[in-house]
Amino acid sequence: MKVLLSEQDLPKRWYNLVADLPVLPEPPRHPQTGEVIGPDFLSPLFPRALIEQEVSRDREVDIPEPVREAYRLWRPTPLIRARRWEQVLQTPAHIYFKYEGVSPVGSHKPNTAVPQAFYNREEGVRRLTTETGAGQWGSALAFASRLFDLECRVYMVRVSFEQKPYRRVLMELFGAEVIPSPSDQTEAGRRILKVDPESPGSLGIAISEAVEDAAGRPDTHYSLGSVLNHVLLHQTVIGLEAQKQMELVGEAPDILIGAIGGGSNFAGLTFPFIGEMLREGQQKYRVIAVESRAAPSVTRGVYAYDYGDTAGLTPLLPMYTLGHRFMPPPVHAGGLRYHGMAPLVSLLYREGYIEAVAVQQVEVFQAAHEFVQAEGIVPAPESAHAIKVARDEALRAREEGVRRVILFNLSGHGHFDLAAYDDYLKGNLQASEARDEAIQEALKHLPEVG
Repeated sequence: MKVLLSEQDLPKRWYNLVADLPVLPEPPRHPQTGEVIGPDFLSPLFPRALIEQEVSRDREVDIPEPVREAYRLWRPTPLIRARRWEQVLQTPAHIYFKYEGVSPVGSHKPNTAVPQAFYNREEGVRRLTTETGAGQWGSALAFASRLFDLECRVYMVRVSFEQKPYRRVLMELFGAEVIPSPSDQTEAGRRILKVDPESPGSLGIAISEAVEDAAGRPDTHYSLGSVLNHVLLHQTVIGLEAQKQMELVGEAPDILIGAIGGGSNFAGLTFPFIGEMLREGQQKYRVIAVESRAAPSVTRGVYAYDYGDTAGLTPLLPMYTLGHRFMPPPVHAGGLRYHGMAPLVSLLYREGYIEAVAVQQVEVFQAAHEFVQAEGIVPAPESAHAIKVARDEALRAREEGVRRVILFNLSGHGHFDLAAYDDYLKGNLQASEARDEAIQEALKHLPEVG
């Protein structure tokens, strides 16, 4: 039913996909001048070690022992065979999932929050700021900040602040200060509120606030939970463990699946497998990224340089984007409500190494409901997007009479998301379908960006 590794099997190094890419990603550029930026531009926000990892081309990067010690609180995480779900679906497919919900905060996010807090502490930083959508990343950084005795302020997207009060409580238990965004604490937030006092907020707005806050204090750095290269690097512990676990059961995945908002949990599972394909020169796996139809940056966006935030404070990044001023509707998968996609994930899609599909909220919860009843695990709404497509692929295997091995990342549990499931059970999500169709129509007229 599940494959467990010992603590001795915990990876000693992260895997860096950049080392195996045949085409290097375009460099980030200055938000005002458009010129290629160097390390000095990033030093007010990030410690030197993370900046070096951001631009590293080394295939492996050592994991510091204090980080590995913290990882041992929950890693290695289990690989689980979804046998009961296979029986429900009557599929010949073998379905496996890497379960990241066993971490102290219930998601994959501490895999990068812990090293980010560690490197900042080592450089003498005393305070961190960040944004969070659904609260998974904010909870992770609050937890990691407590481990390394740092102050932490989290700008939480307002709609999630209201929808998910217990994630706020969890952050506050770890000692973090949680601010609903947009807020009156920053110039960026005040500008948004002046135009729209009832703004539900977005990850782009919350990033603007957190960056502005960090840039204004010498004792403070900014931490990001997705998108950037060093964040995706840290998450590869997921895929490195999964490779060992699949070897132990004597199977290799035919299909790899992960949800994408900024790209971190998808990258964490798939990058080690993609690197294997790149080194061997063969497309041995189908790799599917699943996004929300409410924020379909890859499937409906344009590939261009764009800001990572709404106010235009961050460097310009090459990515698939809906435009940094795009305001996603307040769907329950708050972690997927982002206008852009990680540059490395964007590059893989542009070059044809991965597929992408956008799925609708009601269908996602229907698949999650079936999974809950079969496997007994309540997935986070973000993770449920991967479940929806894993289900589709399992049914396709049944129709074709082919046994395929499907591996997806269940990136977090949904214990703090039961209000979303309550909305689903009461039929309240049906109203979102009309709104979703209106968004799809609007996206047909998406202008060029950047």
